[in-house]
Amino acid sequence: MTRRLRAALAALDPFILLMLGLVLLASVAPVRGQGAVIAGYVANGLIVLLFFLHGAKLSRAAIVAGFGNVRLHVAILTTTFVVFPLIGLGLQAALTGLVAAGILSGVLFLCLLPSTVQSSIAFTAIARGNVAGAVCSASLSNLLGVVLTPLLVALLMRQSAGVSADSVMKIVSQLLLPFVAGHLSRPWTGGLIARHKPLVGRIDRLSILAVVYTAFSASVVEGLWAKVDLADLAVVVMLCAVILAFILWFTWSLSGRLGFAREDRVVMLFCGSKKSLASGVPMASALFPPAVLGPVMLPLMLFHQIQLIVCAFLAGAMKDGGELAEAETV
Repeated sequence: MTRRLRAALAALDPFILLMLGLVLLASVAPVRGQGAVIAGYVANGLIVLLFFLHGAKLSRAAIVAGFGNVRLHVAILTTTFVVFPLIGLGLQAALTGLVAAGILSGVLFLCLLPSTVQSSIAFTAIARGNVAGAVCSASLSNLLGVVLTPLLVALLMRQSAGVSADSVMKIVSQLLLPFVAGHLSRPWTGGLIARHKPLVGRIDRLSILAVVYTAFSASVVEGLWAKVDLADLAVVVMLCAVILAFILWFTWSLSGRLGFAREDRVVMLFCGSKKSLASGVPMASALFPPAVLGPVMLPLMLFHQIQLIVCAFLAGAMKDGGELAEAETV
């Protein structure tokens, strides 16, 4: 147990701590005026570069292979883009009037995002699952998420968060087109990116940090902390923990009922329960106005860290020969 606890604590990502530090910096020293305009241009440029690189990293073989294990991928995509959104809508309906509207919008937005890639694959490998299946499912989720998430946001959040058709067009030009251009450039850029993976990773994180600082600066200027207090933050943590606990139970239970092999159940557990910070932060900045952007991003930032800690613990337990309780017998 001690070793597993150490593994979970090791999942505390210094990047998340840096990101939270930028939230604090934006709270006391937000960028304003012309500086905010320049920072916005820089953040948008990094986002375009980020999604270009994401497109260039995704191999055609991964896309083709993604259609192989149809039952597994359909189950994961259904969990990601149907079950999760239903959870978000249910919480919004149940808690409206009890929890700040911006926080509920953030929880719903969290539920509309695609799965992660790196951590889903890493945890699947640690738990001795079907790594190839995880690569395909995570890649498919992110590929479809570039299109499905903005559509779901436009459909489900237009009134609650001020999302407009212009916002959806912005995400097409800022995220989807660079992603497609990056993928089409693979014959020329694929080798270069493979040789400079650390640099690509730094650009990935730098773009998120830039968006977080500019977004929270704009929200602070618009009166963020007059609308969100410590009690709201505690509620966000609780909601994120409840959502994650339910979805982990749901994915493990459903995969058992569907008769999946143990290796594929591991894939569904880790790919079906994740939400992508790398995709979510740029999408939020493209979709939401500054007045609501800060509260919308808070649930995603906190859920991301909680999912890393919990899934690191689970992956370590399953690697050591442990197994999750057979939820389907309950």
